[in-house]
This record gives sequence, C-alpha cells and structure tokens, in this order.
Amino acid sequence: MKHLLAICLLTAISLFGNAQSKVPPIDKSPMDMSYYPAGYPLLKIQDKALEPLVARVVYGRPQRNGRTIFGELVEFGKVWRLGANEATELEFFQNVRIGGVKVRKGRYTLYCIPYAEKWTMIINRETDTWGSFKYDEAKDVTRFDVPVLKQTESLESLAMFFEKSANGAYLAMMWDNIRVNLPITF
Repeated sequence: MKHLLAICLLTAISLFGNAQSKVPPIDKSPMDMSYYPAGYPLLKIQDKALEPLVARVVYGRPQRNGRTIFGELVEFGKVWRLGANEATELEFFQNVRIGGVKVRKGRYTLYCIPYAEKWTMIINRETDTWGSFKYDEAKDVTRFDVPVLKQTESLESLAMFFEKSANGAYLAMMWDNIRVNLPITF
C-alpha cells in the first residue's frame, strides 16, 4: 500500500509539477521566413521542387502602428538590423555573388544603413545577435548601395521575399512606402 501511495504521489507531482511553467508572451513583432525558390519546404515534401534551394531570410516583422518609419523610427545614416528584435539572418545554401563579391555558402547577418535615396546593404559574418548594438564592421563580407524605390501603396508590416531575376534573384524588402531590392547572382 505504501508503494502504491508513493507511486501515485510521484505521478501526481510529475503530471502537475510543470503546471507552474509559464508560456512566454507573444512578441509584438513576429518572426517570419522566406525562401528562394518561394515555398521551397512545401515544394520539397510534395516532390515539386524544380530548382535547388538557394537562400532563406529570417527576420522580425515590425509594424508601423502610425509611426513615421524612415528618418525617425529607423534613423537615416545609422546601422539598422533590418527588422525587429534579433538581427535579420540571411542563409545561402550555395555560393552566390552579391554586389560583385563572392559570398560563400553559409549563414550571415543582413544589416543596412538607410538613407532617403539609397540603402547601404551589409552582409556580415556575425550571427545570432540581437539588434545592431554589437555590429562590427570588421566582420563585413561586403557592403554596397542599392536605390530606394518609392511605392504608391504603403505596407503596415515589414515584408521580405525573393523574386526571380535574369541572373538569379532579388531579395525584396518593403515597408511603409519604400522598396529596396538586394540583387543575388547564382
């Protein structure tokens, strides 16, 4: 009887002992991911992937919430993590060229320095970092300028997605009424 009581007590503790665990709060800026080719994981499991996996971007998706984004929330002339929370990560599954520079297969952090008419895009070796507080220019793989394209429609949330181009793809980045294209050749 003592053994049965001890077993019941241990079972109850193991079942209900974790009830005190708290689920972390949901972040206001959810994380998002995009692949090239688009929808690659789903295509792969359906045996419909016609192109090899080239790239993936993982980023925090901030909201505008009535704020002025470029020039205020995201300051001109200062390094930005290209999203919210953790710095944006760009992973290549094969060697590519960006801004005329060979970028080896691997995982990188994507930063930018925004200006009104152009963004300086930065591919950096440091990964798994929050924000751009510890950005180290010495770890840059490449940096180059891309033009800012004004859009007629305004987006509430930051969006990043890949689009096929003649020589590879663009990583399109859009928020508010701004679009920037990062050319990737492969």
